[in-house]
Amino acid sequence: MSTHSTKHYIGDFLYATSGILFAGFALKSFLVPNHFLDGGVTGVALLIHETYHIPIAWLIILCNIPFVVMGGYLINKAFAWKTLAAVVGLALALTVIPYPIVTSDKLLISLFGGLFLGLGIGLGMRGGCAIDGIEVLALYTLKRSGFTITEIILGINVILFLIAALGLGLPTALYAMLTYFVATRSIDYVIEGLEEYTGVTIISKNHDAIKKGLVMKMGKGISVYKGERGFMKESFDVSHPTDIIFTVVTRFEVRHLRSLVLALDPNAFIFTNTIKEAAGGVLLKRKGEH
Repeated sequence: MSTHSTKHYIGDFLYATSGILFAGFALKSFLVPNHFLDGGVTGVALLIHETYHIPIAWLIILCNIPFVVMGGYLINKAFAWKTLAAVVGLALALTVIPYPIVTSDKLLISLFGGLFLGLGIGLGMRGGCAIDGIEVLALYTLKRSGFTITEIILGINVILFLIAALGLGLPTALYAMLTYFVATRSIDYVIEGLEEYTGVTIISKNHDAIKKGLVMKMGKGISVYKGERGFMKESFDVSHPTDIIFTVVTRFEVRHLRSLVLALDPNAFIFTNTIKEAAGGVLLKRKGEH
């Protein structure tokens, strides 16, 4: 086994283990003792626990097993085995670890229960497994319908929250929605990173000066596409060759970049798009680099 592969497996193990501990903390210290719900497969397990008082550790395993099997067919067997190990690990953590009950304040439970549960699920996903199997169910449904994964997950949770509202009362369902919202935002931060990147495309007649400014003054890596500009309504047949510049910056650097570009060409066309995750290339100048 290569050193890279060893580091990869160790990294996955640490992510998954951290995810299990955070998810267990959210469930035992916030949600379960205070009779709170969440969305997804975890929400189903909590709902059954509240209704029939079956131990939550067993329900976590039973509710996720179908999605473990499904994940083996839809994704790969390695993912299925990792997910099974993570789900069993979470059940063991819920059974063995004496998590303290932190608070009985409903707002704090919703916010921090969702936060820690989202961190746990997100770290598990970073480690290549699914502590909550709703994404696997959404992927399965996606292949058999015209809905997006987001729409499928939303639909599943709407049904779950309606059942909670009818069976346990509207306030319980509303707190469950808040918990789920916080959890999903936490997952986004873990998966996409706290540092958001922005892709910037620039079209300008002064493309040479802009390229030099981005590289020499901001230390950015750039990519260049060959294109044409012009094609105005009053002169549609007139166009000019141009370099279309693309670069990636952090959200804190967007204003600096715009100022630099507009100083060189006030009429430059600039548009941005959010990048969920970026790696490699020249993204940030580290301390000590020149």
